[in-house]
Amino acid sequence: MQTIARAIRAALLTAEPRAKCFATRQLARDWRRGKLAWEFDVAMPDQPAWPDAPELLPPNRMPKRGKGGSERARIALWHSLAHIEFVAIDLALDMAGRFGAGMGREFVDDFLSVAADEAMHFALLARKLESMGSHYGALPAHAGLWEAAHATRADVAARLAVVPMVLEARGLDVTPATLERVAASGDAHGAKILARILDDEIRHVAAGTKHFLRCAEMARAQPESLWQSLVKRHFRGHVKPPFNDSARLAAGLSRGFYAEIAH
Repeated sequence: MQTIARAIRAALLTAEPRAKCFATRQLARDWRRGKLAWEFDVAMPDQPAWPDAPELLPPNRMPKRGKGGSERARIALWHSLAHIEFVAIDLALDMAGRFGAGMGREFVDDFLSVAADEAMHFALLARKLESMGSHYGALPAHAGLWEAAHATRADVAARLAVVPMVLEARGLDVTPATLERVAASGDAHGAKILARILDDEIRHVAAGTKHFLRCAEMARAQPESLWQSLVKRHFRGHVKPPFNDSARLAAGLSRGFYAEIAH
């Protein structure tokens, strides 16, 4: 029987996007069906395998998207969303594979479920791009999305604090406005994709928050203070408003965590 660690590592080291999606969803199914052994017998790679395209650029070198309603701007929006979801597959896989042995089965259950969701989101967005005459890899993409994972590779509490509770929570803040703009432009199909992603991301942030609270309990630390100290130490950006307080609260992330350090 293949081990859970080897299956996760194999998916992380699959570069081609469709193949990575397939490998991720298959391993999540195999795990649910009891086909993978609970053994962490290989280490996770420092960096996953990614395709040659898109070209990855630092944020300050990313091209402007163009005028709001233009076809070029629309394609750039969907491409950037597809890239976020593609990297999110690897973030969730690495979470399960790197920290699962210490955190237990429920942790692995949750983050393999997140990874399968992210693979589905990416597939929807890749198909959306193709329906517009483009494809994932046609434009440059943000190079910095893996940095948070690398910076927190030795500390599960820091990883949970930064990835689900900062980066994914930011998605809860910005997606509703994007959804409104897409719907107002007459793109009902695009709006439906974004609504699905928003619903799933609330569950993803909730999973991260739940396991972070466990970490705080094990450390006998006050959760909000621990979160703030880890974010200040490990997150290079800013926790900035406006916040979707209701979606964050639905995920268990109250203002007591982030209001004090927001700017």
